[in-house]
Amino acid sequence: MEAVFLSNVVLLICAALVVAGTVSSLVAARFGAPILLMFLLIGMVAGEDGPGGIHFSDFWATYMVGSAALAVILFDGGLRMRAATMRGALAPALLLSTVGVVATAGLVALVAGPLLGLTVLQSLLVGAIVASTDAAAVLFLVRAQGLRLGRRVGAVIEVESATNDPAAVFLTVLLVELITSGTGDVGWTIVLGVFREMTVGALMGVGMGFLLAVFLNRIDLPGGLQPVMVVAVAVFTFALTALLQGSGFLAVYLAGLVLGNRPVRGIAGITSFHDTITWLCQIVMFTMLGLLVTPRGLMESLPAGLAVAGFLVLVARPAVVFTCLTWFGFSFREKAFVSWAGLRGAVSIFLATIPMLAQLPLAPLYFNIAFIVVLVSLVLHGATLATSARRLGVALSGPMREPRRFEIDLPGQSEHELVGYPVTAQTPTIAPGLLPTWTRPLLVVRAGHILGAEEAGAFLSGDYVYLLTPPQRVKQLDRVFMSEPLVWGDDAAFPFSGDVRIGDVADLYGLAVAEADRHVTLADAFADRADDRPMPGMRFALGAAFVEVRRVDSGRVTQVALRLGEASDAAPPGRLDRWKTRARRIVSGSGAQRG
Repeated sequence: MEAVFLSNVVLLICAALVVAGTVSSLVAARFGAPILLMFLLIGMVAGEDGPGGIHFSDFWATYMVGSAALAVILFDGGLRMRAATMRGALAPALLLSTVGVVATAGLVALVAGPLLGLTVLQSLLVGAIVASTDAAAVLFLVRAQGLRLGRRVGAVIEVESATNDPAAVFLTVLLVELITSGTGDVGWTIVLGVFREMTVGALMGVGMGFLLAVFLNRIDLPGGLQPVMVVAVAVFTFALTALLQGSGFLAVYLAGLVLGNRPVRGIAGITSFHDTITWLCQIVMFTMLGLLVTPRGLMESLPAGLAVAGFLVLVARPAVVFTCLTWFGFSFREKAFVSWAGLRGAVSIFLATIPMLAQLPLAPLYFNIAFIVVLVSLVLHGATLATSARRLGVALSGPMREPRRFEIDLPGQSEHELVGYPVTAQTPTIAPGLLPTWTRPLLVVRAGHILGAEEAGAFLSGDYVYLLTPPQRVKQLDRVFMSEPLVWGDDAAFPFSGDVRIGDVADLYGLAVAEADRHVTLADAFADRADDRPMPGMRFALGAAFVEVRRVDSGRVTQVALRLGEASDAAPPGRLDRWKTRARRIVSGSGAQRG
């Protein structure tokens, strides 16, 4: 009976910690505290040096639970990432996740060695443990803070954080083995090892993602089992890839990426389930990590840990980012934000458990340093990520407020799903003909009556609108229903300042535009087409939509409106068009001078 009683006590404590983590998220949202830090502090308060007095030092259990949690979180990140968003970001992200990780580890080692009195290998181990950014923390904080980053910057940060774990894990394991064996002959081992981990991880991730998509479309599982199957396959992919000496972290991210960009039955339920399970994984993982640490031991390493954290955040990370991104045409502001967005999270503490499991002499020191670095990162980056993005001009205007949406999977149909939105007073009043061409409104429920889309006309507050939409387009449709309209009724449009870049508008609404036009502002585009004399009512095509001048001040366009689902026959202003326009202005100017 004592064993039964003890089991109930353990269940009670675990449930209480999860409840505390859930409630702490409300406190964090109310006072603007970093939410992941709250989960970590709950574990510390419940630990042996806190009021909870729980003695927990099972690093093996932490490693197991952390592996499963990270697998689920990374899979969810890939599931929500659109492959088209990665264009132009893959090369810089991969450079940061390979060369950048090794360079960061080396730079941190230069400080950690003299500061802590460590050998070269021991110093490099400290650097390797804290070298990688944490995809789970990055993705979670961006979503939790409602931050909408520019396409390229956001993709670089996400892809880097999801792909830099192979290099960090391999470096950590290799250095632990070298310290244990007492040898220091590395040679090409690092390069070949990282290449093997990334290659095996990529092949396994893409392969398992495709197999999972085929399985879900061909096997008629009960609706409630589909999300469970997906979570199980994510953890299975992580473990199998690791056994094959590949990167399990990279594999699960790519598996989620493949699944999320394929037409899959039941994807609405899968995504909804992952919202819940990701929160649970974050709470459990950070709470366990908080339980592991003892504040008394932490205080002994605090000065050195703060010094390492400060050097990493203010020197090492910016130096690596500015060097790597210089070759890819990023602006100073973009590079500064990528430098600041190098969050360290559970992965660093997770890697610090490897020396503990290997029973290295200085393992507690490595763990404490990693914990302090993560603590500093969560406080600094977690509290300032959104503010720094807006001040550096890399955040799109307006928070990422997702509208209420409900999805219905159509049996035997994976190319489309039925999506419904409640129309509120803040929803733009859009006529069905102004919706994007890839979605089709089917019916509108108005005042308890079911109306056809054409019969209903413009959507009104209180309506429930049902549309047939490709699953991969649902997020773009969200943006339509959360935008603020410029005017109302049949003439609804979406307003933008003339200083907004064409690329930002295209990213927001999923429009295809020429790469050369992405950095041109709407005002400059109209000026080029109108010989610097734009007039209200002028318009040009932007992908499957068109933009129209609404206001001109002192000869410059200050406000434009975008209509979705319509496009004029004119092509968007290309580079050749702008050269022709400039040539005409020069010629006309010369003629005027001669006159």
